[in-house]
Amino acid sequence: MDQKENTETSAHISAILEQTPNGVLLVDKDTRIQYVNPAFREMFHCSKEELLGQPAAQFVHSDCFEQAIAAGGRLMVKGSAPEHNVHYRVGLFPIEGEDLFCGIFIDISEEEEAKKHYRELRAQTLERAQEVITGQMKTAQEIARLLGETTAETKVLLVKLMSLFEKGS
Repeated sequence: MDQKENTETSAHISAILEQTPNGVLLVDKDTRIQYVNPAFREMFHCSKEELLGQPAAQFVHSDCFEQAIAAGGRLMVKGSAPEHNVHYRVGLFPIEGEDLFCGIFIDISEEEEAKKHYRELRAQTLERAQEVITGQMKTAQEIARLLGETTAETKVLLVKLMSLFEKGS
């Protein structure tokens, strides 16, 4: 590859990193942030100045970079940063020929919110179903009690009537 092709390739890669909807973070071997793209800054609600040179774990609330570096390879992790109100899935990998690791962060906050909403809805539905079952059981018991009372009253009345007819014959 000649100098012109290298420059063009670098420009293309730079444009991709700046435009991708996924957050991109590059860290050195000490997990200090060396590069951060706009999508990551937006996802974690912070500025470039706040991030550069800082430990990655401070923002992503995970030792995922440390784990990837220790393993010397690729790693997929799911995590969250509650104070930034973000849930993410991150793919981590080493940059060949460099002492850098890359993390590509995918915002899964909406997906996690939907799962949370579904769990809450399911719990409410189960609770309501239990209330209905309890109410039905109480109603059935009350009907059985009333039926038992009226059956006993009917029996007493019929026994008296039968007794009257037997005496009258």
